[in-house]
Amino acid sequence: MTRRLTAYDLQSAKGTRKWLQLHVDTPAEAAAAVACDISILSCEPDHNLEAIRAAAPHAFLSVGMPHGAVASPDEAVRLGFAMIRRGADAIYCSHSPSFIEAMAAEGIPVTGHVGLVPNRATWTNFRAVGRTAEEALKVLRATKDLENAGAACVEVEVVPVRLAEHISRSTPMITMGMGCGSACDTQYLFSSDVLGTHTGHYPRHSKRYADFVTLEAELQEKRIAAFRTFGREVAEGRYPEPRHQVDMDDAVFDRFLTLSQSL
Repeated sequence: MTRRLTAYDLQSAKGTRKWLQLHVDTPAEAAAAVACDISILSCEPDHNLEAIRAAAPHAFLSVGMPHGAVASPDEAVRLGFAMIRRGADAIYCSHSPSFIEAMAAEGIPVTGHVGLVPNRATWTNFRAVGRTAEEALKVLRATKDLENAGAACVEVEVVPVRLAEHISRSTPMITMGMGCGSACDTQYLFSSDVLGTHTGHYPRHSKRYADFVTLEAELQEKRIAAFRTFGREVAEGRYPEPRHQVDMDDAVFDRFLTLSQSL
């Protein structure tokens, strides 16, 4: 695309294509993503934001609002506008729907989050969320709360594949899937997982495409190769594999569908 991708572009294409998405940490990673035609990116609002924006001028960039950085909807609007001025196309926000509603009312595209939400993991632990009918219903309700608040996108993380499919079909929001099979509008991974630079526990829902211990002069070539392989495996249906996703059995899913009819 010869211009910056917009929320309108993404929503207009919903249901007709799958997008690749990466969370990047550096301008070099953003440039590598661009070289592989990966046009949806996310990043932190740190000192690299402006340089990431410059490295990926046409990408749709969702920038994280640190959880706890704001304490009121008014503060969320103020910080959201500041991040838009720095180059964000959307603001990732794991605060309550009232914060999201305030930003959306001012025309700020917002990305919400359901399923395994790391900033709220004290209530779930780090695990697949939604494997019982009752818990799946809570995930669906949280999605609808975000939709009603006016969110443009929602990250759907480590929920059963059929639940993710149901959510994606049931909402006009762009669903950004991580650990949800191929059910969502985007196939989303962190560059640190793709490149093998993740320093903590290696997530079950991710796949490493490179062992990133090499000389600086070789880094970009290796980034591009890893991102290109990620894209090719998604296009060929080789990623995600069953081991990168979770599911629920037929009886649980049928009970969830029955419960969801009350929403």
